[in-house]
Amino acid sequence: MTLFVTFPALAADKLVVAFGDSLMAGYQLKPGEGFAPRLEAALRRSGIPARVHNAGVSGDTTAQGTARLGWVLGGLKARPDLVIVELGANDMLRGLPNAQTRANLDAILAELKRRRIPAMVAGMQAAPNLGQAYAREFNAIHPALARKYQVPLYPFFLQGVATNKALLLKDGMHPNPRGVDVIVANILPSVRKALGR
Repeated sequence: MTLFVTFPALAADKLVVAFGDSLMAGYQLKPGEGFAPRLEAALRRSGIPARVHNAGVSGDTTAQGTARLGWVLGGLKARPDLVIVELGANDMLRGLPNAQTRANLDAILAELKRRRIPAMVAGMQAAPNLGQAYAREFNAIHPALARKYQVPLYPFFLQGVATNKALLLKDGMHPNPRGVDVIVANILPSVRKALGR
């Protein structure tokens, strides 16, 4: 009996796909502590019935994200109401060419547009040790592509977390559970707006 009550509620849920790298995947966190489950809980608390699908893969570059996008979308049972694209950090950490990073992200957003799937860009900022020229180029990629595809931009996924050791794991790069909560609280208004709520 419970199953018949549950299915109609699920059918009405908004489907959000968190498409990114270890920052979204919940690197070294327990089940339920990562970005996707915490964002889902926050959306539900704010009155939006939503499912957030965790499509984050630790270590993914933009090239790897481009390669698996079709597989991820094909494995879903419904068309997403929103795909949050958070990629580029690993390209930056490896010092990969900015032109390559931009081309890959462009391809991801182009494919989402082709499929008429709403997207949102979650930006990243370059580490200062990579030099001013590289950082300037890298930091411009996400805003430029958001403008090109006329999709919402959340400027920096790690806003309020990146330089706060109390919100990071011991590696100083990935958010701990408290850090995830800060990320979710900061990005929630943008996600709600992107979902039309």
